[in-house]
Amino acid sequence: MHRLSRNSVSAIVRNGGVRYRNLAAVPLSSSNLLNDSDRQGDSNLAQFSTRLFSALSTGRNNLSGSKAQLNLNGLPIGSRYESTVAASQSSDPPAEKYEYQAEVSRLMDLIVHSLYSNKEVFLRELISNASDALDKLRFLSVTETGLLSDGLELDIRVQSDKDNGIITITDSGIGMTRQELVDCLGTIAQSGTAKFLKALKDSKDAGADNNLIGQFGVGFYSAFLVSDKVVVSTKSPKSDKQYVWEGEANASSYLVREEIDPEKILPRGTRLTLYLKRDDKDFAHPERIEKLLKNYSQFVSFPIYTWKEKGFTKEVEVDEDPAEAKKDGEDETAEKKKKTKTVVERYWDWELTNETKPIWLRNPKEVTTDEYNEFYKKTFNEYLEPLASSHFTTEGEVEFRSVLYVPAIAPMGKDDIANPKTKNIRLYVKRVFISDDFDGELFPRYLSFVKGVVDSNDLPLNVSREILQESRIVRIMRKRLVRKTFDMILGISMSKEREDYEKFWENFGKHLKLGCIEDRENHKRLAPLLRFFSSQSEDYVISLDEYVENMKPEQKDIYYIAADSVTSARNTPFLEKLTEKEFEVLYLVEPIDEVAITNLKSYKEKNFVDISKEDLDLGDKNEEKEKEIKQEFGQACDWIKKRLGDKVASVQISTRLSTSPCVLVSGKFGWSANMERLMKAQSLGDSSSLDYMRGRRVFEINPEHQIIKNLNDAYRNSPNDEEALRSIDLLYNTALISSGFTPENPAELGGKIYEMMGMALSGKWATPVYEVQEPSQTFRTESGESVEAAQVIEPAEAGSQK
Repeated sequence: MHRLSRNSVSAIVRNGGVRYRNLAAVPLSSSNLLNDSDRQGDSNLAQFSTRLFSALSTGRNNLSGSKAQLNLNGLPIGSRYESTVAASQSSDPPAEKYEYQAEVSRLMDLIVHSLYSNKEVFLRELISNASDALDKLRFLSVTETGLLSDGLELDIRVQSDKDNGIITITDSGIGMTRQELVDCLGTIAQSGTAKFLKALKDSKDAGADNNLIGQFGVGFYSAFLVSDKVVVSTKSPKSDKQYVWEGEANASSYLVREEIDPEKILPRGTRLTLYLKRDDKDFAHPERIEKLLKNYSQFVSFPIYTWKEKGFTKEVEVDEDPAEAKKDGEDETAEKKKKTKTVVERYWDWELTNETKPIWLRNPKEVTTDEYNEFYKKTFNEYLEPLASSHFTTEGEVEFRSVLYVPAIAPMGKDDIANPKTKNIRLYVKRVFISDDFDGELFPRYLSFVKGVVDSNDLPLNVSREILQESRIVRIMRKRLVRKTFDMILGISMSKEREDYEKFWENFGKHLKLGCIEDRENHKRLAPLLRFFSSQSEDYVISLDEYVENMKPEQKDIYYIAADSVTSARNTPFLEKLTEKEFEVLYLVEPIDEVAITNLKSYKEKNFVDISKEDLDLGDKNEEKEKEIKQEFGQACDWIKKRLGDKVASVQISTRLSTSPCVLVSGKFGWSANMERLMKAQSLGDSSSLDYMRGRRVFEINPEHQIIKNLNDAYRNSPNDEEALRSIDLLYNTALISSGFTPENPAELGGKIYEMMGMALSGKWATPVYEVQEPSQTFRTESGESVEAAQVIEPAEAGSQK
């Protein structure tokens, strides 16, 4: 509602009056009064303005009425107290409504060439249509018993002619009348199944049948993926006549006629005849047809028969050679025997293709273990029985059925752990195979080894039914499938037979460790399934639960060491103090182990601690003793640090050593020696990050070791002695190797070792050689006795020229 203020009226008076034409039906509003362009200086302007203000005041005081009839100079004015937008809209010209138009030939071209990514799905779509026709007949026959009075079997039959490139698909379903033929096949994207389901939904029988597959109304046109011409002959129980629909791939029209050939008359149902394109005639081979049917339509609820060549062996007589017959005739007494040979008699007959039944539709309590194993072998072409299986039905927001399996062995060769596209999960919608090519939508890649089938009626698919669209339903399904998989694996781990889980861990342990890295939400489910070697179980792996049970009362953390083998981990100097305390240490000997444990961070409120990194707390600190040791060896640490320079961040007194003189530990937030080794080995690794991540190294010395005591004495007595300084360098390089690092200059290290060995071994095993002297001279004493002169024999080195 708009009102004119006193200032607005004053503005009208100042700028001149407004002369209205045809005032009788004009709404009195501010926009109408102020937007008129006819203005003039009138002698009666003041009187006009006064009357106008009076009229506005009267209208403002009578807001309850929708209109007020005023008389302005004898002219009635209709005044509306509403927005003028409605008035302006009523004055717009009338809009015309148009229907969307489509170029039929172009639309067909899009369906044939752009909708489907794989040509072979045409058979899946046509078989699904045939199954829907049979389902409709079965449903309608409940109320109309006469529909099945002819006694025909409800089945689908596929026949092919590979020489002429023709495929014929015949079903004994509901068929179509002439009008239904025009409506369903002549109208693109009109689904007869969807229309039938809508009729069911509107009736009291809603939900009575939920096995119908079609929904988009374009599946029939997939026939043109491989065909130049399609002929549909159909007979409905509702009609006495049989009609034929003919269409070509590049045509924008089709033909409908009545079938008059008696040999082609059907009792009931529909027959599709596909005349294949020249490049697609290989689809007409019976073996190719059978393979596609088993892949896509194996679990359709109606029997599917294929026209197949068969054979059997039999014995037939062989005509005798005339020469041999003459020879036999000479010996009349000889007994004659008829000669025969084995031949294969060929014939054609119908063979059932979909023998395997959808086991997931049955009650799990009624299915035996042998049936599960047999289904697994047939569906996934396996020869070994699975380690475990899980059959379940999920209801609620999403309804689906599934059977999952854990294989007995890991796949060989091409199926890599990091490849999520393993084709191990087969997705079905209403028992029709949709796809097994997923990129982590249903299962994370660390569970890609799990095999199974998933069947649901609620999945959001694209029109071609080849791609699973991302949606909330898919996320819910993924979450429940992962949870059931963990339950299945946990069942193996809790089995009485320990060998079962050891076998599983040997094949798929790396996958679960990858899950610790990629799936933080399921850490609590993954951690109990992990297994590792340890300092107290070097021959078999143990669980984290077993480790926690074996922990000492004073032990607060879970200790681990990463190495390339159990032998390397066992001999590392980092274990010395922990071994004395009988603390168990996990051995992480696979490349992925350290990253997995780092991502877990803790288990049952106990942190994972790497014993090869600085600030290791074993719970036995003695501040007074540490203070005394620091006073005694503190200056020696500074002396060693000065010699090593930037090679180490600091030199500290160690609390983790007992027999080794020193060790080189990593920074708390940097790479360990094992991780540094792995990163160097990466073919596509970034060398620039190596210096950054390995930047901090701490050189820890053992003050109880004699070598360290000698160096401490050397610092106090002769800090510039070359031998002492060379000993520091050799000590550092030795600690580099024993701690798991790689020396930067192996040749230099080798030279120092050889030099020290030369000093230590010089003359140690040399044999002393004594020189043979000439006979000594004889002297006579005063008493007349003869005495030989004494000579000193000096030892000579071996090989001397003396």
